[in-house]
Order: sequence, then structure tokens, then C-alpha cells
Amino acid sequence: MKKRIFTGAATALITPMYEDGSVNFDRLSSLVDEQIKGGIDALVICGTTGEKSTLNYDEHVKVIETAAKAINGRVPLIAGTGSNDTVYSVGLCADAEKAGADAFLMVSPYYNKTSQHGLVAHYNYIADRVNKPIILYNVPSRTGVAIKPETYKELSKHPNIVAVKEANGDIASVAKTRYLCGDELDIYSGNDDQTVPIMSLGGIGVISVMSNFLPEVMHRMCTEYLNGNTDEAMRLQIKYTGLMNALFSDVNPTPVKAAMNILGMGAGPCRLPLYPMEEKALENLKNKLNECGCLK
Repeated sequence: MKKRIFTGAATALITPMYEDGSVNFDRLSSLVDEQIKGGIDALVICGTTGEKSTLNYDEHVKVIETAAKAINGRVPLIAGTGSNDTVYSVGLCADAEKAGADAFLMVSPYYNKTSQHGLVAHYNYIADRVNKPIILYNVPSRTGVAIKPETYKELSKHPNIVAVKEANGDIASVAKTRYLCGDELDIYSGNDDQTVPIMSLGGIGVISVMSNFLPEVMHRMCTEYLNGNTDEAMRLQIKYTGLMNALFSDVNPTPVKAAMNILGMGAGPCRLPLYPMEEKALENLKNKLNECGCLK
């Protein structure tokens, strides 16, 4: 078995911003501390939720560096370094490692989407040239291409490719991946609302959006399941399903930043082209926050 990056719940952390759209690095540091105090098991920086696509290169590296200093070795730091430019991703991985990343989260190539053979070549090329473990990120709703279980099996042969964040929404595909890869590829749910279902198929945790403001809930959900208290894990999954759905009623991370701002957590705005939620969806989000006891 390969070395495991983390077990339990990791937060796909937002990148807090000032009203003018610049990165609020001081708030980023304090958010990291709040997450760790909330019991989170790992942090993912500069992923989809962290608005990686609109951070320039220097901002990207500085966000990772700022988070690494705030974490100070307390939990693993996983940096989003995926790209549709293979060589660019290798360079970003090198700088992310220097900035303090313990592992890399790599989305499959988007827009100039490739074949399954191309995915194998792309990921193996990068894995051959980095020193840290890689979590593959399968999110076909954004990339236009899904990583197939057979492709996972081939990729799992590389010692630096250790896990997948699975956000394809296809439970049958997750089962087949587990069957083909066994212990050679750890599986994390990439969707909050499928945390327990994926763990029931051998998944070992979740990379979560909701944990940006409820880290203790997602940590507990995973811990209860892993400790054999599946009924409690299922109860939590069902209790928060409405809120989880509301957090994806608009393009991520628009709703989670809205939720955090409602809760006074200083997330700030999203950068264009992401746009504020419509009033009806925002009201629903407030109602779901209230139903779950988040609003005092």
C-alpha cells in the first residue's frame, strides 16, 4: 500500500478576498487556523473552491506559501496544481513544493480535453517529474472528460499517484474503480452529498466545500463512519443534505462564499466571471443554514 495523504475530511478552502477582488492574505491565515481548530484533517489550497482559475501565477504560489506558514505542519497541505498544459503543471508543482505543499491535487485537462490514453500520458509525465504524491481530480462537469476506472487502474501503477478526488457523481463507477485498483488508489468523495455512499464502497474521506464553515461536522461524519458508527454518519449525511444541495445551487464557490459572508466569516466576493447569487437562491441558502442551526 502507498503512503496515505490523509484520512477523513479535508476542506477545499476558499481564497478570501477584499471587495476590490484582491486576495486577503491575513484572512486566509486566520481561516486556516479556524479550520484546524475545527478538527479538519487536511486542507486543499487553490482548488476549484479556491478560485484557482482566476489567480495569477504569483498569487497562486503566494496563497500556497501563506497557507503553509499558517498550517505550520499541523495537517497536510494539498495544493491544486492541475492544468490543461502538462509542462506548465510540472513547473507549478515545483514552485508549490517550494512554497510548502505536501501533495498535489490535479484536475484532468479541460477545454483541450484529451483521450484516456492522453490522460495516462499526461499524468504519468507529471508524476515522473515531481517529488510529492498526487491526488487525481475527476470532475467531468467542468472538464468535459471523465477518467474511466480502467484508466485509474493504469495510473495507479505509478508510485506518485496515490488517490483520486471523485466528483463524477457515478457511484457504479466508484465501485468499479475500487474493484480494479484495490489499495493502490485511495478514493475521496469530491461531492459532499456522496461522502457516506462513497465511503461505503471503500472511500476514506471527502474533500469538502461545506467544511469551509462546518469543519467539525464533516470531520465527525467521516470519523463516525471509519469508527464503525455508520448510523450516525448516515444521520449527519441526511441532516445536511439540503444545505449541501444549496451550496451547489449556483457555480461553486459562489454559494459557499455567500454562506460564509452571511455567517460573518469574511470570505469576500468571487472574482469575475463568477457572479453573485440570485435573490431566490440566496434566500434558500439562508433558510438551509437556519434549518441546520448555523444562524444564531
